[in-house]
Amino acid sequence: MAKLDSLENKVVWITGASSGLGKALAQECALQGAQVVLTARRIDELEKVRVGLLNPDLHLSICADITDEAQVLHAYEQVLAAKGQIDWLINNAGLSQRALIAETTMQTERTIMEVDYFSQVFLTKTVLPTFLKQKSGRVVFVSSIAGLLGTQYRASYSAAKAAIHMWANSLRAEVAEEGVDVSVVFPGFVKTNVSINALNGAGQAQGFDNEATANGLEADEFAQYAVKSLMQGDEYIVIGGRKEKLGVLVSRLSPSALYRMIRKAKVK
Repeated sequence: MAKLDSLENKVVWITGASSGLGKALAQECALQGAQVVLTARRIDELEKVRVGLLNPDLHLSICADITDEAQVLHAYEQVLAAKGQIDWLINNAGLSQRALIAETTMQTERTIMEVDYFSQVFLTKTVLPTFLKQKSGRVVFVSSIAGLLGTQYRASYSAAKAAIHMWANSLRAEVAEEGVDVSVVFPGFVKTNVSINALNGAGQAQGFDNEATANGLEADEFAQYAVKSLMQGDEYIVIGGRKEKLGVLVSRLSPSALYRMIRKAKVK
């Protein structure tokens, strides 16, 4: 586990960086001295984030749809051409869900899995040779407490977030002797547009917020905790309120008790 006193001169590539958790992580990494590479589909939004960062000229906006493998490969080439190295890859781009299983189309199931699992696997496999050549680097996945618990209205999302967690565990074991570290972050409810952008059963954005998200942790608080933990070399990082942390604890101690809690929970 590589610990860092500073991110000075470290190159941190963040997906889903145009808003929400990605934007907050970019701001915090820049404050810690990193050179941040911002990736998302909207270049105008990326540029708004970049110019708002500390030392904006050190940072780079690269537009790409992470579900398009050709765009991902091109983005990777651009990062190496501009920076010559990658120290952290933060797989943050994601898509949530607010729909019952019975109302969710298979296309919606596949869309969520494509964004939250397959695209992150492909990007990581793309960057991995650079990390192995450098004998250094940290792969970070932003999973979710939903991926540890599984709750109503989030079946596909919970499954995808659990899948990337297990894939990360396997990757960590395989590269442990190669100087490459792997961390997974499990956020609970954070104040972002995640609920507004979450897909309904038909695959359309829900378009409105949920009470739990609206009353969640501030995104900058999340980012401060996450970056501090990553700099300490932590591999399993749970960030949330008391209810979420209690759920994670109960999931380890008594799965059957957790299932009873979830059945009674009002989580929509």
